[in-house]
Amino acid sequence: MFFIAIIFFSLICLWLWGCNNKAKRLPPGPRGLPILGSLHLLGGHPHRDLHRLAQKYGSIMHLRLGFVPTIVVSSPQAAELFLKIHDHVFASRPPSEAAKYIFWGQRDIVFGEYGPYWRNMRKMCTLELLSQTKINSFRSMRQEEIDSFIKLLRDAANDGVAVDVSAKVATLSANMSCRMVLGKKYMDQDMDKKGFKAVMQESLRLAAVPNIGDYIPYVGALNLQGLTKGMKATGKIFDNFFEKVIDEHMQSDRKEDKVKDFVDVMLGFLGTEESDYRVDRPDIKAILLDMMLASTDTSAAAIEWALSELIKHPRVTKNLQMELESVVGIKRVVEESDLDKLEYLDMVIKETIRIHPVGPLLIPHQSMEDCNVGDFFIPKKSRVIINAWAIMRDPSAWIKPEEFWPERFERIDVDFRGRNFRFIPFGSGRRGCPGLQLALTIVRLVVAQLVHCFDWKLPNNLLPSELDMSEEFGLSMPRANHLFAIPSYRLHNERG
Repeated sequence: MFFIAIIFFSLICLWLWGCNNKAKRLPPGPRGLPILGSLHLLGGHPHRDLHRLAQKYGSIMHLRLGFVPTIVVSSPQAAELFLKIHDHVFASRPPSEAAKYIFWGQRDIVFGEYGPYWRNMRKMCTLELLSQTKINSFRSMRQEEIDSFIKLLRDAANDGVAVDVSAKVATLSANMSCRMVLGKKYMDQDMDKKGFKAVMQESLRLAAVPNIGDYIPYVGALNLQGLTKGMKATGKIFDNFFEKVIDEHMQSDRKEDKVKDFVDVMLGFLGTEESDYRVDRPDIKAILLDMMLASTDTSAAAIEWALSELIKHPRVTKNLQMELESVVGIKRVVEESDLDKLEYLDMVIKETIRIHPVGPLLIPHQSMEDCNVGDFFIPKKSRVIINAWAIMRDPSAWIKPEEFWPERFERIDVDFRGRNFRFIPFGSGRRGCPGLQLALTIVRLVVAQLVHCFDWKLPNNLLPSELDMSEEFGLSMPRANHLFAIPSYRLHNERG
């Protein structure tokens, strides 16, 4: 009886919404089913499903997902309208079950609603945690971790064995992130028996999967997809872990000459009335999770995709190694001071992230008021999904978009900041990623080492053209299967 009442109430709401918008021109899109709307059209790879629909209905497409009017943006020109021309209208985030249970009720930067709190927290992150000065303060730490990483791979090269590159890169990325964000390395079991990477990837999956509870009122409590239990469990893991981290910092003896990690910085604002950045413990935990996810999982995914493409394309690898030998020589590892001189490396990273975006669908935006975009009416509280994967493979914007060809970036003025709307891997406008400089520093540095210090071949006499390149959908998009490869050391030195 209760379920029937929900259906009846829902149909009335749909009818009223349809009457209200009948005279206004919504973007074209599939008609959808009663109650569900077009949710049934989204499978295991929503970015591909939405791309196929956009090819039929257009680059600004309207879907009804449950009861939520949803706009899907699939071209550079459309993205510019939403992320630049009308950025002030679409700067907020919609509520979600994942943000409620995992991200402390949207108290973080990534999922936070647009408003004074969000602006202050983003300002704090940009100026206090992610400034170039702060990033540079951890340079020696990154080099220590890189040296250990190279030694580990060199030992494997001496033994002639295949390496689980995905796992090794994930560990390196987690170690760097933990030392920078939390002040020290933590063991996998310190977070949960599943380990860092598994918990991080599970949170990204839960945050990205289309959740009926986000789209149909009152259905979330029924947990029809079984997602709520996982969200609550994951949120509990993070809450317990960050509580422990904060307690350790508050009890530790803070030395003046110690490089302050992100927890130290935020604890300096805890409860203070003398700063714009007054924060409470839940705020700190939410922002710490943002920082860990952004610097761990997305960076690791970009690195493993880059090496995968380089193994698959020996010509590109040779060109990159020639540049590295010219700039760095063959007797030492790459240092961060070398990165600005490595133009071809920059093109390789851009092409990797274009064809394998760290976030195939940008985190949804929400309209804060009714708005006319071009010829279309966009209702207040519409969910706006930017299909970055489709935009960066748009054949009207890119020559041979399915081909991995770094040289395409020789001829175009495109950076990572989303100012050219055919290349928006980190978003654009008010909701652009504030941590992109840190992420790019780590990705460039690690990819440079992997290619400069080692040659790579696939195990079991597998040809480069046979390398599996299937993907796993989430807020980030890692390889579906781990990359295994055999390294051989190529530097003429005794280091490591």
